[in-house]
Amino acid sequence: MKPLILLLALLPIAAAANAAVSIEGKWKNPKGSVIIDVAPCGAATFCGKVTWASAEAKADAREGGTRTLVGTSLLTGLRATAPGTYRGRVLLPKRDMHATAHVRTAGPNAISVKGCAIAGLLCKEQRWTRVN
Repeated sequence: MKPLILLLALLPIAAAANAAVSIEGKWKNPKGSVIIDVAPCGAATFCGKVTWASAEAKADAREGGTRTLVGTSLLTGLRATAPGTYRGRVLLPKRDMHATAHVRTAGPNAISVKGCAIAGLLCKEQRWTRVN
């Protein structure tokens, strides 16, 4: 019984620690083909701009209609909706399309990035990891 009480007592501390994790910094996609830098870009908003992309990612973006991938903002207008959770827009460079973005912290070195297009009917989620 004591271990259960201790676990329940520690849950709020763990949740608060995760909520305090910032989305600011450099993040790479699951394939390691794109790195973005998430930084403040306005009043209480964050944006994620591509700082590096592999040759394949650049070619895929060009085929989709995004001329220059490096320097392009993939995440824009991210505003906190709850501790560790943000909502804004995401650019899908392979399709040259914008979608609703849901970003949430998934620990100190990971964020979950979910993009939903076509009124939320078509969604894709990726886990991006922090780059040191």
